[in-house]
Amino acid sequence: MFIHKIDENVSLKLIELNDAERVFELTDGSRAYLKEWLPWLDFTKSVEDTKNYIHGCLKEMGENKCLHSVILFNGEIVGIASFNTINWSNQTAYIGYWLGESYQGNGIVTKVAKALTSYAFEHLSLNKVEIRAAVENKKSRSVPERLGYIKEGSIRQAEWLYDHYVDHVVYGVLASEWRDRLS
Repeated sequence: MFIHKIDENVSLKLIELNDAERVFELTDGSRAYLKEWLPWLDFTKSVEDTKNYIHGCLKEMGENKCLHSVILFNGEIVGIASFNTINWSNQTAYIGYWLGESYQGNGIVTKVAKALTSYAFEHLSLNKVEIRAAVENKKSRSVPERLGYIKEGSIRQAEWLYDHYVDHVVYGVLASEWRDRLS
């Protein structure tokens, strides 16, 4: 089992099949909250659905297309953070994340996104990391803004959320900018 310790309370662990029950429990317990911004809740109705999701994650990780992890807070799974896609030809990773509702407001996602960004540049030798969020999703947008990502633009009707489209804001940071910021 691979665990990346971020600080004394927050870690990332590569997702495993035996995480399915906890991930589903967290999803189900935060369903109404998560549904505001995430399009997949109607497809996640059972532990079996979560197992199928994890199988897909493991397959894609085996093909070196992404990296999916669970977020641990004080040893408990509280969310998911991933490089949803790693585009090796363009040397770019795309970060996605979500937390259970009761774990919001602890700075967890900011710490996780910072750690994933550093990992992308220091260990994967990528050139760019992007985070995209719905224009109205202020909490999610505040993460790349706090980390000094550059707002690069928006994509109109980027995502279908159950009964309407939402526009996305695209944030990016280059390896050279990240290194300059940390020095």
